[in-house]
Amino acid sequence: MKRLLKLVLVLALLVAAGCREQQTLGKNSILVIAPYRHQGTWVFDDRRVGLHAEPFVAGIPELIDQLVKDIGGAERGFRLLFSADPFPGHTHSLTWKRSDGTGNWYYSEEFKAEGWLCPALLKYFPEAPKKIYIKAEAK
Repeated sequence: MKRLLKLVLVLALLVAAGCREQQTLGKNSILVIAPYRHQGTWVFDDRRVGLHAEPFVAGIPELIDQLVKDIGGAERGFRLLFSADPFPGHTHSLTWKRSDGTGNWYYSEEFKAEGWLCPALLKYFPEAPKKIYIKAEAK
């Protein structure tokens, strides 16, 4: 019985630690994902937050196309650095415009276009940031 209780306590601590890690992921200064082309759109994987082939939709693929136009082989994958705070070397930014109840619409001043970021955004930030600073680079 004592052994079972210890096992339950250890499992509870591991679950709590995992939840804490997910909740604080957005507190890192700069986050990184590696988008790639899959079935005609940009997607990304991130095991840390339980995402596999998570698609970008509603204007974001077109923004990514412009962002990576000078990165050879980007369709096979590139590094996308992003943060709610400006960071050295960021090249673009997205400005929050509105929520639609499920996701959030952002506008790119550089590309004069907007796109929708799905609820997966909240796996990286506790709430939709007012600005997202980004940089794309080759792997």
